[in-house]
Amino acid sequence: MQAERLNDAGFRPPDAASGLFGALPEASSAAEESGNKAAPHHGTGHRARLRQRLAEGGPEALLDHELVEYLLALAIPRRDTKPLAKALIAHFGGINGVLTADWDALCNYPGMGETSTAALKMAQAAALRLLRAPIAQQPILSSWQALLDYLRADMAHLKVERVRVLHLNARNILIRDEHMADGSVDQAAIYTREVIRRAIDLGSTSLILVHNHPSGSPQPSKQDIAVTRNILEAGKRLGISVLDHIIIGTEGHSSMRAMGLF
Repeated sequence: MQAERLNDAGFRPPDAASGLFGALPEASSAAEESGNKAAPHHGTGHRARLRQRLAEGGPEALLDHELVEYLLALAIPRRDTKPLAKALIAHFGGINGVLTADWDALCNYPGMGETSTAALKMAQAAALRLLRAPIAQQPILSSWQALLDYLRADMAHLKVERVRVLHLNARNILIRDEHMADGSVDQAAIYTREVIRRAIDLGSTSLILVHNHPSGSPQPSKQDIAVTRNILEAGKRLGISVLDHIIIGTEGHSSMRAMGLF
């Protein structure tokens, strides 16, 4: 995470109200089927068997590529989607990588398009809302594991560094989960002034800082520690506490408070 610059007047973080994915475009699946009409598809029999296995055995009854295959089939029903599902999983490094991949990266993959990308992103959106539900209406500190599960699902497989701030009230209830900025593969800027200003606007009593490391390692860098301490000191002067700074990676997570870095 990149330390704040002395002059940050031009910084404008993304509007969190726009949502995690933004508006899903409407598109016909016909364009995504172009060039594939000669390819045989499994037909209703194969998909009916997948449905039956899911109904009888639950989520664990289907393999990862079968879940992706069926989601794609909903968007492009007249095409055999198994090869595409397997190719996506191989390219993005597993089903987690597929569902959390950038919209454009998915949409521009051969054989994909807006409709099929929307189908995968709808599944991710539903999963994230399911994971977020336990932390929405109860104190964060009493649902810490649920919070970590949600953050890992959302951020562990991102290809760029993302910064977010969790704003809490006096009862440690989540007020706002705010996406502050995206950066490059190894850094994203976070500005003390913007974080504190937003906390004042929302009436936040405390904050939890979160960012991911696309490298996979959740170990904090010297810049991560320096930025955290700047925000910690600025918040103290205004009665806003920083409860933790969590770093997410594919190899796990780290808590700066648990590491004694506060």
